[in-house]
Amino acid sequence: MSDTTFDYIIIGGGTAGALLCNRLSADSNRRVLLIEAGRKDDYHWIHIPVGYLYCIGNPRTDWLYQTEPDTGLNGRSLRYPRGKTLGGCSSINGMIYMRGQARDYDQWAHLTGDDSWRWEQVLPAFRHHEDHWRLDKSNEASPAFASLHGNKSHGSTGEWRVERQRLRWDVLDAFAQAAQQAGIPATDDFNGGTNEGVGYFEVNQKKGWRWNTAKAFLRPTCYGRANFEMWTSAQAARLIVAPQSDGSRRCTGVQVWTGKEMVTAHARCEVVLSAGAINSPQLLQLSGIGPAALLREHGVDVVHDLPGVGANLQDHLQIRSVYKVQSVKTLNTLASTLTGKALIGLEYALKRSGPMSMAPSQLGAFTRSSAGQAHANIEYHVQPLSLDAFGEPLHNFPAFTASVCNLNPTSRGTVQIKSGRFEDAPAIAPNYLSTPEDRQVAADSLRVTRRIVAQPALARYQPEEFKPGVQFQTDEDLTRLAGDIATTIFHPVGTTKMGQDSDPMAVLDARMRVRGIQGLRVVDAGAMPTITSGNTNSPTLMMAEKAATWIEADHPG
Repeated sequence: MSDTTFDYIIIGGGTAGALLCNRLSADSNRRVLLIEAGRKDDYHWIHIPVGYLYCIGNPRTDWLYQTEPDTGLNGRSLRYPRGKTLGGCSSINGMIYMRGQARDYDQWAHLTGDDSWRWEQVLPAFRHHEDHWRLDKSNEASPAFASLHGNKSHGSTGEWRVERQRLRWDVLDAFAQAAQQAGIPATDDFNGGTNEGVGYFEVNQKKGWRWNTAKAFLRPTCYGRANFEMWTSAQAARLIVAPQSDGSRRCTGVQVWTGKEMVTAHARCEVVLSAGAINSPQLLQLSGIGPAALLREHGVDVVHDLPGVGANLQDHLQIRSVYKVQSVKTLNTLASTLTGKALIGLEYALKRSGPMSMAPSQLGAFTRSSAGQAHANIEYHVQPLSLDAFGEPLHNFPAFTASVCNLNPTSRGTVQIKSGRFEDAPAIAPNYLSTPEDRQVAADSLRVTRRIVAQPALARYQPEEFKPGVQFQTDEDLTRLAGDIATTIFHPVGTTKMGQDSDPMAVLDARMRVRGIQGLRVVDAGAMPTITSGNTNSPTLMMAEKAATWIEADHPG
C-alpha cells in the first residue's frame, strides 16, 4: 500500500464490482483498486452449488444482517443474507439467470428520462458478456434465440456462463404439467422480454460448479494485470469529499480499515460504489451524504443533503407453501439416511450432477395473480424439498415447496445508519406487505398455488397442504398467514435510485452519478428505480456493463 493513488477506486468486489474491475483495468494506462470487505472466494462451499446452505448465515461469507421487526410480517425479523466475499452475492445466491421483463427497463427509461435504459438498448449489454450453453454448437438454437443471447462463438466476451441444470425430479415435472393444466404455458426461455410461463431455470454454473463473478471477471484476467490492485478484508469506512475552487464538491478518495490501520486511497478519476443495496447507502450516509436529519441524529457532519439515500428499498417477499406428497422421491427423504447422503456425494464427485449441483430452486413459473393483471406479476420457485427456513433442517416427510413472490411490490422500505460507526450494521426496514395492493397479491397468489396443486398431474402424489393450511381461506386469513410464513428472496434494490432532476428522492442521474458530488457513482442494484420482474443478479451485471462504457467515455485518454 505504498502507492495509494489510483485512477479508479471500486468499493465492493461483488456482482457489479468484479465486472467493472475487468472492464476498467483493460486500459493499461489506468490504475484500478478494488476494495472488498470480505475475504477471497477460496471457501469450498462457495463453489459447490448446494453450498449456499452453508454460506448463508456464515460469517465467512455473509454480513449476517437482520431486518427490523416488520409489522407486515406480524412483528417478525428476518435473516437478510448479503455476500461478504469476492463475488459478493453471486457467491451465495441461487445462481438463477434471469433478466426480468422488457417493460421493467422501459419503465426505467421513463423514470430516468433516458432511452438508453429501454429494453432494446439494454439487450446488447446483457448479450455482451453472456456465454449461453445453447449456442455452444452451431444450429443448436433458433435464429430468434441467438438474436437474444450471447456466446463466445457468437462474438460475446463470454465471461458469464449460463447452463441448464444437471438434474430433474418427477415431482417437479408433475408440477410443471399441473401449471400448464392451470393455464400457464410452457417455456424454454425466461429471458426474451416476457417471462410468462413454466420451465426449469437456467443457472450460472460451469460443469456443475457455481460460476460467480470473481471467477468470471477477476481471475485470471485482472489478477494478471500490473495496473490492477485488490485489497481484501478491507472495509471502506468513509468517502472523502473535498470542496473545489468553483464551489462544487468532489469525491477524491476513501478511508479504508484494513483490520490493523486506517489507510486513505485517492482517486484521480472516480470512486465507484458497488457495495450493494444495503452497504452502498450505509457508506454514503456515514460519509455525510444522505438525509440531513438522520445524519445529524447520529453525529455525522452533513456534506450533502440527499434525502433519497437509503429510501425506496424494494425486495421480493416469497410465500412458501409446503405440500406433503406420497410415492415420489424428494430431497427430504433422499437425504434422510447416511446411505442416501453417500449416494448424493458420490454422484456429485463422479458426474458433478444430482442434488449437490442443485440451485436452491429448480423449477420456475411466471403468471398472473388474478385475471385483472395486465402481465405476469408473480414468480414461483419450486423445490423438491421442505424446511422451516434456509439454514434449518429438512422436514422428515416427503414434500415439495412452491414459493411465490410478488414481482412488482408497491411497499417501500429504508436502510438507515444506527450510529456514526462503520462497524455497526444499518437498520434494514423493508416494510413488507405495507400496502393494500401487496396484501391482495399475497392472498391471491396463495390461491393460484392451490389451483395449480389441485390439477390432475399432481393427483397421483396425493398432495396435502402442510403450510399455510387449508383452513385459511379468506383474504384476511391468507394475508395474516403470509406475514407468518413469508421470507425474503434476497433481492434488495432501489436504495440509491436513478431518476430525473425533478425527482427530489433521486440519488443518481441516469448514468448512475451521485447528484451534487463529482467523481462518485453508485453501480449496483441500489441504482434500480424499480425492482425487476425476476431475480436481480444478472440485471446488476448489465448495469455494470453499461456503467463501464459511460465511465470510460467520461475519462478519455
